[in-house]
Amino acid sequence: MIKFDVNMILSLAAACLGFFALLAVLVMSFSMRRWRARCLAVETSVAAMRREIEVLASISLRTGRRVKRIEQEYSGVADRVGLVELRGAAASFDEAIDSARRGTDPARLTQQFGLSRVEADLVTRLHGRRKTA
Repeated sequence: MIKFDVNMILSLAAACLGFFALLAVLVMSFSMRRWRARCLAVETSVAAMRREIEVLASISLRTGRRVKRIEQEYSGVADRVGLVELRGAAASFDEAIDSARRGTDPARLTQQFGLSRVEADLVTRLHGRRKTA
């Protein structure tokens, strides 16, 4: 029969405790490896996303500049469309032609009939009174 004294029980408890500590260290080691692999994958994904965001920001900036340029180039279109709608179709040109034949200058045609400066000049040149020298 084996006699269990305090020293043997303490030795056995220490051995069990050591075994479980070693087992815990091994489990933690494997867990840490998995966490490191996951962290590396996340860091790689974040770096790739950062590059994609920089590309998108660059595209967005260029698009914004283009939109701003287009808005500046075509800012007068709404005003011109409004003028065209106000003056009606050919009737206002006919009236402007009649007025030019009576000697109205291009500035007055622009005001009176909503013609652009170029249109008023053209109507005056084609239909205005001829200056005699």
